[in-house]
Amino acid sequence: MAASIRRAGARTGLQKAALATGAVFCLAGILGFVPGITSNHDALRLAGHASGALLLGIFQVSVLHNAVHLLFGVAGVLMSRTHPQARNFLIYGGVIYLVLWLYGLLVGDPTPANFIPANDADNWLHLVLGLAMIALAIMLARGPAPADTGTGSTATSPAPGTRGR
Repeated sequence: MAASIRRAGARTGLQKAALATGAVFCLAGILGFVPGITSNHDALRLAGHASGALLLGIFQVSVLHNAVHLLFGVAGVLMSRTHPQARNFLIYGGVIYLVLWLYGLLVGDPTPANFIPANDADNWLHLVLGLAMIALAIMLARGPAPADTGTGSTATSPAPGTRGR
């Protein structure tokens, strides 16, 4: 009987990167609602380019923007549980952020189509996030395969001298 038991400390580098990335997105989503860390907090709107709230005084945010950061962060934390899911989170999340970067460049700040909202600082952050997430997935997926975290039974161990054939 095969059991899926994950031992403490058995996370791969890729899983750790996805977990850290997810945690940072959760933090950004929470901080977007905190007055003082988000300047012009009274100008925080549900969505759209009219939101005047600025996370860290730089990045334009709205309630929708913060909620998306929180949901994206939770997805990263949950997907960090397995190596393949962590890789998918980083690759596809990176692609999403590259698409957001292009969207921000093409749509522009003051147009009604800018429902996210995203200013120039957000746009360039989306580029950096997209490239960094994809780079992490590629670099860390090259490492050794995840260790077997089975039940410890010797029934799945290769016979001596067979090299796991």
